[in-house]
Amino acid sequence: MSGVNVWRETEELLKLASQAAREYLESLPSRPVAGRVNAPELRERLGGPLPEEGNDPVDTLRSFVSSVERGLVATSGPRFFGFVNGGNLPVTMAADWLTSAWDQNAGMYVESPAASIVEGIAAKWLLEILGLPPTASVGFVTGCQMANFTALAAARNEVLARAGWDVEQDGLPDAPRVHIVVGAEAHVTILTSLRMLGFGTRGVKVAEADGQGRMKPDALGKILSSVEGPTIVCAQAGNVNTGSFDPFEEIAEIAKQRRAWLHVDGAFGLWARASSRLRHLLRGVEQADSWATDAHKWLNCPYDSGIAMVRDPTPHLRATSVRASYLAAAAETEIDPMNWVPESSRRAVER
Repeated sequence: MSGVNVWRETEELLKLASQAAREYLESLPSRPVAGRVNAPELRERLGGPLPEEGNDPVDTLRSFVSSVERGLVATSGPRFFGFVNGGNLPVTMAADWLTSAWDQNAGMYVESPAASIVEGIAAKWLLEILGLPPTASVGFVTGCQMANFTALAAARNEVLARAGWDVEQDGLPDAPRVHIVVGAEAHVTILTSLRMLGFGTRGVKVAEADGQGRMKPDALGKILSSVEGPTIVCAQAGNVNTGSFDPFEEIAEIAKQRRAWLHVDGAFGLWARASSRLRHLLRGVEQADSWATDAHKWLNCPYDSGIAMVRDPTPHLRATSVRASYLAAAAETEIDPMNWVPESSRRAVER
């Protein structure tokens, strides 16, 4: 196919996608919020035997749009009140389209100087908005699940390093035991992260919470006084059921006394730091060692977009950095974004 024909097909596909997107967005104020098709019907519309030959791309896209339309949930609409999902702003959607069109591999500076610099500037601004240490390291990940995972990987590295153990080289089998303390209403993504990091959940210690789901400092203090060695405490900014915030000033002081790493899961509550009216709810959260949050909630970025932030960049870098002979490392004034995230190859979060 000639270059002219390829462009004509591309242009037709983009017009079709734009039209479908416009029609969907225009329907949001009045369309049913929930999906209007059951699983078997949707599977039948989209599935069938694997084709022996490819179909025309334009026909395929048109058929796909028609098939999925009744299975879409109007999460971006004004009448969606389920869970804590955020709708995307027009500018973030437009930027997301460009991200797909530019198709940048944001892993290394050499593969996309633009992606690297954009992420660096966004990181600086985010730390300023949230009132966190300006020297903290930042990784842009796929969601708060992976943000919690990334921050807790840095925590694992550091608390074991303090005990004389290099977990990145020697693994966990013979490592000193790491004590994990969470609140009674910790979000499930914390527990999932602990499983993926090799800690498991059977030995996790649970600090009692009050009626709003806030961790009780005295319960935390009692648990920490009963353990010795590497310790990680997981606090929460924005309980998923009540919206409450753990008492960070007291928790941070207790964790500091025991040399425990304090991580804060702030999937949506951390953004209260940006509000002069609400930031008092997070007083003391800046004393933590790491933080995780979502960008697709209060920032209204397209799904899925998360942010991991770590006070000390050293354990963060040790836990997630990648080295290989075929990777062109960034110069001193440059940044390879992949060194701050578990995903060594991904597209930029330029939203």
